[in-house]
Amino acid sequence: MKILHSKIVGKGKPLLILHGYFGMGDNWKTYANKLSEEGFEAHLIDQRNHGRSFHSNEFNYELLVEDLKNYIEYYKLGKVSLLGHSMGGKTAMLFSVKHSDLVDKLVVADISPKEYVPHHNTILTALNSVDFSVHNSRKLVDEQLAKYISEINVRNFLTKSLYWKEKEKLAFRFNVKSLIENNNEVGVALPSLTLFKGDVLFLRGENSKYILEEDISLIKNHFPNCKIKTIINAGHWLHAENPNDFYKELLRFLVCEV
Repeated sequence: MKILHSKIVGKGKPLLILHGYFGMGDNWKTYANKLSEEGFEAHLIDQRNHGRSFHSNEFNYELLVEDLKNYIEYYKLGKVSLLGHSMGGKTAMLFSVKHSDLVDKLVVADISPKEYVPHHNTILTALNSVDFSVHNSRKLVDEQLAKYISEINVRNFLTKSLYWKEKEKLAFRFNVKSLIENNNEVGVALPSLTLFKGDVLFLRGENSKYILEEDISLIKNHFPNCKIKTIINAGHWLHAENPNDFYKELLRFLVCEV
């Protein structure tokens, strides 16, 4: 059994943080450091095919949930709270409806249970175009990605996963081949008639289109005891675009007796 890679920060109530597509647990280290001061043991998890976790040809939410359950059992964590952004939010939602006995509180950042049409094709094409025998510096990789991706913040996010695989040869930590082959899996909906009755907080970005007004009834069908808060001046990357308000809402939910 393969166990997901993680970085564990602090001591106290276990809080598992799940990154989004193309991300890694390290993206959330600032939050982990803050939460550790509030009595949480924050687990910055790399999901399969991301970060330092194992690569696999198979990639879907059922497997991501199984990976998470194995992780909880391996570390003997018992009941945990979950925070998931985007793809990580989908993993956290499915885990909660399947293993509600293992979940205390759930926080979902800017994603809903609905199906999303695959929309990462340009990014995947850009990543697949990188030839590390030619693009052998971070600058050259960025220049290649820029042929497809004009937004520098997106490129900066993607190149955080670059590392030196061997002397003078870079590589991406995420498994580009598997993500291309399984891209359709990332947008699948939460199975119908699934339910988690525990405490849930949905945080959505004011400028994001991932959680729309018409999605709220579906969210409440799956998570009847949920709160939905909007983070102003933020899009899909709400935790990076307005970290103060995001953290305030997150902490208020996690530490109070709902």
